[in-house]
Amino acid sequence: MPQAFRNTLLTLRDLIVSAGPLAFLAVGLLLLAYWWLNPTPPATVTLATGPAQSAYEEFGKRYQSALAVDGIQVRLLPSEGSSHNLQLLRDGQADVAFVQGGTAELQPDDADTLVSLGSLFVEPVWLFYRTETAQRLARAPHIDSLRQLRGWRVNVGSGGSGVPKLMERLLDANKVPPGAVKMTRLEQTPATVEFLAGRLDALVFASAPESLMVQMLLQTPGVQLLDFAQHEAYARRFPFLSPVTLPRGVVDLASNVPQRDVRLVASTTSLLARDGTHPALLTLFAQNAQKMHGGAGWFNRAREFPNSRNSELPIAKEGDRAMNEPVPMLQRYLPFWLANLIERMWLVLGILLAVMLPLSRVVPPLYQFRVRSRVFRWYGRLREIENAVEAGKADTDATVQALNALEAQVEKVSVPLSYADELYALRNHIHLVRKKLLRA
Repeated sequence: MPQAFRNTLLTLRDLIVSAGPLAFLAVGLLLLAYWWLNPTPPATVTLATGPAQSAYEEFGKRYQSALAVDGIQVRLLPSEGSSHNLQLLRDGQADVAFVQGGTAELQPDDADTLVSLGSLFVEPVWLFYRTETAQRLARAPHIDSLRQLRGWRVNVGSGGSGVPKLMERLLDANKVPPGAVKMTRLEQTPATVEFLAGRLDALVFASAPESLMVQMLLQTPGVQLLDFAQHEAYARRFPFLSPVTLPRGVVDLASNVPQRDVRLVASTTSLLARDGTHPALLTLFAQNAQKMHGGAGWFNRAREFPNSRNSELPIAKEGDRAMNEPVPMLQRYLPFWLANLIERMWLVLGILLAVMLPLSRVVPPLYQFRVRSRVFRWYGRLREIENAVEAGKADTDATVQALNALEAQVEKVSVPLSYADELYALRNHIHLVRKKLLRA
């Protein structure tokens, strides 16, 4: 092996041995911090949506496509509606879910186990009725009060949707006794079939206007939408309701649908999540909510949603950041997984750097000690020989042979060029002891 290459290997070995413990400590602390912070989100998340052909299902598909871009698979879990979604969150079967305000009763411990990512959109109470029924039972071409539903056959949706409970509260506020309205609890699709066939007098939905059922019924001849003439009063009586207006012609300008402004009451739908859901997933949902629900709609202007108003649960810090702060700079230029890793690890990296810098000062002295020890270790043997010569106890021939052997061993010692002066000084000292021996 060439001497120059051998010297390089020895120098590299000394560096590794000197800096190795510090490097292992740094790597160990990084691994410990990575395990503790858990910056990488799981690859799969479960989103509870709603019944088939509902607005919740449509929004669920949009979130599924949006998060797939960042490598997250969103598993859509169909449900009966808001109440069912809330129970799925409590049971741990869903990580994130759409829940409509006022349609489900919150339990005392929900505030400790669930968080909100903000209010996404309003869901009006759509009460569709047949014109023929209004003329036959109400003796009028249209109705504008829930009190006029006495004796009607009204479908209020399945129990998991939360609409039955909401309707019970609204009817009770109108002093309509239980049983005065013949309520059925069919799901949306079979209920719509029964309604169009004339076997039901009215349908009640609580859904965003993106619902296919709502879009279809708004344009069905012979079907009218209840005008809540007291919608402001409802909003005062029930804090979770807001007065909204469906503008004339907003459904179809050419056909002028609806033909007049329709006053409605609406609750606000929020995106709820379990408290243990990975923060990176909450960030992704909150940021995509800004893109999906931030535009103008039938009942809101642009950038009104998402917001933290009307929230019945604490707002997650990820949701608050997405609503009130711009997108972090790193996420604008880096893939989400890398930006998230840096954002969650930067504080640990700073602390680690602050700890490692003082410790790194130990490396140069340790390296210097290792290199010089290869030279200085022979001074002990040289001192023994010199002491024997000075005491007159050394045999000249034997001592000369010992010095020659020592010099041969020293010639095999390799040190970096920056320490060569010490190696040559050792060889010179051996020569001085030999001269002293011969002179004696």
